Amino acid sequence: MRAIYSLAFSLLLLLFSCNQDNIPKPSGYFRIDLPEKKFQLYENDCPFTFEYPVYAKTTISDQGNAQPCWLNLEFPDFKARIHLSYIKISGDINPVIEECRTLVYKHDIKADAINEIPYIDSLNKVYGTLYEIKGNAASSIQFYVTDSIKNLVRGALYFDVKPNKDSLAPVIDFVEQDITHIVESLRWK
Repeated sequence: MRAIYSLAFSLLLLLFSCNQDNIPKPSGYFRIDLPEKKFQLYENDCPFTFEYPVYAKTTISDQGNAQPCWLNLEFPDFKARIHLSYIKISGDINPVIEECRTLVYKHDIKADAINEIPYIDSLNKVYGTLYEIKGNAASSIQFYVTDSIKNLVRGALYFDVKPNKDSLAPVIDFVEQDITHIVESLRWK
């Protein structure tokens, strides 16, 4: 008799305890520890200087068509790289600026939006545009700065991972502040 009561109690417990739907746990992302902002001066034989983060390292560009003063700012902790290209202007600067803009808008296929933020520093003769490329585009930030006469530096941020705007958002925001500092600290020699 005792076994029947135990079985009945177990069946009642089973019937009344399973009235809730199970929902799978959503995927999460790894926590990213962002370093403290500190900068150091980049100075060499190039016709410009700028300050870049201490947690980044500079390397000479490894592209096959690399010119003098093309370099990369590597962010090993973020698996990110900013490609910097220096272009000496001879003649009309407008085609070079239009080429920079064309390279940005090649990402229009995957981009949700492209925001253009102008930069003007008349005192130091540094003018340019920062492009925020929203969405799952290969490059999320690009920029160019120029003295509007004979020098232009173009930069593009790339990650060594598949683009995912949700998981990369904190790092993109963090590196965008670094890019803004690079642009604001850039000086022509």
